[in-house]
Amino acid sequence: MIKIAGLSRTFQGKSGTVEALRGIDLDVGNGEFLAVIGRSGCGKSTLLRIIAGLIRPSQGEVLVGGEPVGRPRRDVAMVFQRPALLPWRSVRNNVLLPVEIFRWQRSQHREHAERLLEMTGLSGFADRLPHELSGGMQQRVSLCRALIQRPKVLLMDEPFSALDALTREELAVELQRIHMELGTTVVFVTHSIQEAVLLADRVAVLSARPGRLRRLVGIDIPRPRSFGHNAHLEDVAAASAELHQLLLSDHMPEPSAAP
Repeated sequence: MIKIAGLSRTFQGKSGTVEALRGIDLDVGNGEFLAVIGRSGCGKSTLLRIIAGLIRPSQGEVLVGGEPVGRPRRDVAMVFQRPALLPWRSVRNNVLLPVEIFRWQRSQHREHAERLLEMTGLSGFADRLPHELSGGMQQRVSLCRALIQRPKVLLMDEPFSALDALTREELAVELQRIHMELGTTVVFVTHSIQEAVLLADRVAVLSARPGRLRRLVGIDIPRPRSFGHNAHLEDVAAASAELHQLLLSDHMPEPSAAP
């Protein structure tokens, strides 16, 4: 579904050139859930925005469904760290916002919106305003808004990082269930090893800036997965330990060469 070839990105700032990404080659399969982890500043969000067509690469290319990405596409949706809901619109009307932007027939998408609200536990809140909802509920609305356009690819940039720990766990479990039901291709940026192991089929580990693909780690654990005690606790612990070691070793200095 997604093919990334020779991808690099540099930015020009007041203090000079900043190299965010360098030489990334990566394929994401149809229906795959790929998590992207790495230290702060390694280019994770930049990678996501290039896939979304929000910024252009300095070198290389990104293909979605075999077509080059040069600008935002209707079949690629993005969920950001903050829900960014319109405060004067109800939950239902926030979810239907992309329908208006793309000038689709509202009547043809209303039923889909109601189904998404039901799927995320929001069916009783369709007429509420955003300020009447908790942070976790607002982020559920943001997820519904992204899914209303039936995207082939869903990009998520640390969508749960601003939430409390319990709500974060609840939404991660909910996202796993939704992905199992819909089968949408997902690229999910996170700082949380725990989230990556819970959600992903594979985890792309980026090096410190400039971000390079350091390792692809497969998470071969049956679904559904949970944060608590389960039959695959040892597998979860092993995958988490491998990812933790990769991130930790990336921060350590290289050993000096023997004389």
